[in-house]
Amino acid sequence: MTDELIVRQEGAAGRITLNRPKALNALTLDMVHGMLAALERWQTDETVRVVIVDGAGERGLCAGGDIRALYKSAQEKDGLAQKFWADEYRLNALIANYPKPYIAVMDGIVMGGGVGVSAHGSNRIVTERSMIAMPETAIGLFPDVGGSWLLANAPGEIGSYLGLTGHRIGAVDAIYAGLADVEVSSDRLPRLIETLIAADYGMDSRNDVDTLIRGFVSSNSQPPLAASRGLIDDVFSFDRIEDILAAAERLGTDWGDELVKTLRGRAPHSLKATLAALRKARNLGGIEDVLDMEYRLALRMFALPDFSEGVRAAVIDKTGDPKWSVAAVEDVQDEAVEVCFDSLGDKELGLSTRLVR
Repeated sequence: MTDELIVRQEGAAGRITLNRPKALNALTLDMVHGMLAALERWQTDETVRVVIVDGAGERGLCAGGDIRALYKSAQEKDGLAQKFWADEYRLNALIANYPKPYIAVMDGIVMGGGVGVSAHGSNRIVTERSMIAMPETAIGLFPDVGGSWLLANAPGEIGSYLGLTGHRIGAVDAIYAGLADVEVSSDRLPRLIETLIAADYGMDSRNDVDTLIRGFVSSNSQPPLAASRGLIDDVFSFDRIEDILAAAERLGTDWGDELVKTLRGRAPHSLKATLAALRKARNLGGIEDVLDMEYRLALRMFALPDFSEGVRAAVIDKTGDPKWSVAAVEDVQDEAVEVCFDSLGDKELGLSTRLVR
């Protein structure tokens, strides 16, 4: 246990609480290491039947990785960012393959790395306060932490829409997009957690957990994304950002105009790299292959000036006026994107060749 991460066992539950509420529980390298250690230990601990992950405070589970620390690493070239992503992606793979029920309480804000420590779990709970997004194209990166895998497997082109625009969604849309499973009212969360802790689990703890959670589920309304699915599919079905922009412009509607404005404000290289990653993820074998791909892309894009510029404009100076290295997507060469996916040689993450269970 550290100040940033509270790890303990309560009853049959191993509990992890992200504990940086003033920073919206943004992940640090130490937090990643603490989660890895706890989850690895609990895999073989027969007294731990389920794992519950939540965030301190009432604002959210996790707003992502510690962007300021990554920005500092880019300036100092100290290797921390590369280490952070390598270990964070190992954590994401472990969660996706975890042999026991992994219950993520996605209450409040859940973005970027917060999606990585929740949406790969076996039981993903959202509330009426949930706000979920993968906004990385706004800071010169792409939806990572296995986000390419999650978004590529969303219905139709919903994942392309969410990944490219960074659009924020609530509980019912998160369930529709495959990023969450059930909605539980926030005022019922304490009682649900108490129930999960005190439960007398049988041989099949996964089935027991599913049954217990179902007893707390709120009735779901129609997801707005479902109503817009046809339109989103039509616009985002293309494999080139230029064609997506042209399709949005042809609509001649307020929604289409706003979409063009949003995309034009994102880092052009990030848009092309994100779309390429989403399309490649559809043809990869599983989460480990996708995380290996994302690690190559993360290191290549981190080395470009857009990440530092995007973080400067959004977080450091807060001017909101990033000057991207390439002014428009039409000026981004396809070869400059494809090279970002090339092998890293002996620096490969190699999750697809390891046993991560």
